[in-house]
Amino acid sequence: MSTYQLEIKQVVDYPRCRVYRQFIKVLMEDRSIRMNGSSGLFYYTVLCNFANFRTSYKRVDGITYTVCPGEWLCKLSEMKEWLRCRSQKQTLRILEALQNRHLIQFSILGHGTLIKYEILDWRFSNRILEHNAPCQKNTGFFFLPISVANELVSSGKCGEMDALLDLWIQTVYNDERVEGSAVGPIVYIRNGTGNPLLSYDMLATRWGISKATVSRFLKKLELLEYISLYHYEGTHGTVIQIRNYLSTMFEISDVMIDKEELAMALNLKISIQEEKKESNVNVSVSKTENSVSKSLVAQVVEKVSKILLLQGFSCSECNKIEYLLSPLSDCKGNIGLEKQEERFLLIVSCFEQELFRFDITARKEVG
Repeated sequence: MSTYQLEIKQVVDYPRCRVYRQFIKVLMEDRSIRMNGSSGLFYYTVLCNFANFRTSYKRVDGITYTVCPGEWLCKLSEMKEWLRCRSQKQTLRILEALQNRHLIQFSILGHGTLIKYEILDWRFSNRILEHNAPCQKNTGFFFLPISVANELVSSGKCGEMDALLDLWIQTVYNDERVEGSAVGPIVYIRNGTGNPLLSYDMLATRWGISKATVSRFLKKLELLEYISLYHYEGTHGTVIQIRNYLSTMFEISDVMIDKEELAMALNLKISIQEEKKESNVNVSVSKTENSVSKSLVAQVVEKVSKILLLQGFSCSECNKIEYLLSPLSDCKGNIGLEKQEERFLLIVSCFEQELFRFDITARKEVG
């Protein structure tokens, strides 16, 4: 039994961060998630969710009001339901707190029955959305600046709803700067390291709660199938996957992350048995002297084909697809001898047409 660390890299893109209105509506209606907490992230997001995209007019109780982009007008009783408050006084306190943070401005109209509010900097954050389209409150998306989300999260204690929304906003997919994001949508607190491993200590500090409360939040959100948690022995952190992210963001089928594929992407230790049976995929090894056995190469290629399958490339296991593995010129030594690392170029092709190119590093563990 030999233990290898495998690192597989592919050039990918990272999509723009956006929040879909239908997703926020789902959260608003999910009574299983508690609303305790004082950060205001969820409340602010709900207000953004109802903000107008174009200037329009709204008639209430015989009076016509002008509602500009980034604004909305509603009954105070309606907003109380949106924010899931116990009273209208609590609703007004929440609005005042957001106004004091210079995130919104609001006024009370209709002799105390109406609220008109404006999301400050809405035009700047959503300038690409300034189009002459009907305002529909349950469709489309808006952009929520991550800096604003970070500011709100750091301003008070997060409840279950704030924590879930923070995880969603911090999710990345196919970002070449973040390890493992090519495997699936994962939570990455943007700290410049590129590593998505999150410790409960870090989340406790971020959310202003205890480690035990963090653990309770995450277990509950996993039970409700909002997230998936991946733990690895010997690491000081957990990888968090957001469920239903791909279907919400890109209208494509969601996939469960394979724990072993994620371990390879994160360059974590995995055990590979060199005597394993031959792979089902068509493997070619270059004629250049290669210190890695063909059985091991076959397993690495099989892992890559599975990654491609998870990403929607259904042809990855077709017998017409060829996988050619070649040592790179700057290899650091032969595995099994005095040096313990070697790099390879893996080319995936069909009828001699290149489809994918991977840089693979194999490191053999000593001891």
